[in-house]
Amino acid sequence: MTASLLAHLRTETACIQEFLAVLDQEAKAMSDNVFGELAGIAARKTQLLDRMAALDLDRETLQVSLGHAPGRAGADAAAAAGGSAVQQAWAELLVLAVQARSHNLRNGSMVYAHLDFTQQALHFLQASAQLFYGPDGVRKTQAGTGTRLAAG
Repeated sequence: MTASLLAHLRTETACIQEFLAVLDQEAKAMSDNVFGELAGIAARKTQLLDRMAALDLDRETLQVSLGHAPGRAGADAAAAAGGSAVQQAWAELLVLAVQARSHNLRNGSMVYAHLDFTQQALHFLQASAQLFYGPDGVRKTQAGTGTRLAAG
């Protein structure tokens, strides 16, 4: 059973590595202002998050079948009982999980920064539009202060 736990941890590790790669693609798309790519990236992230949740549940079921408690304490105990290869695989998985969380938080911060910038720009444009543009999109002039050079 230890071999199946080791194989499972390696599968989980590969999934998290793929998730990290997608997070990096997402960050690059936002940094490069290629927002059209984000829908596909978000779909892939959702698939990977669902896969990671299923793998986590499978690992917990496996550790319980090995006689360990569910949850993190049981996972730590199962890794310790599995020998050095399983311990190393578990440690690598935990490091990657921390990286994934950090990268996901970074990307979330980028999303909120872009959102804040966009909202500020919209507020400015809406306020400015009331002063300068009419409903037809033509610049307003005050009565008697000049002539329109370009009639639309």
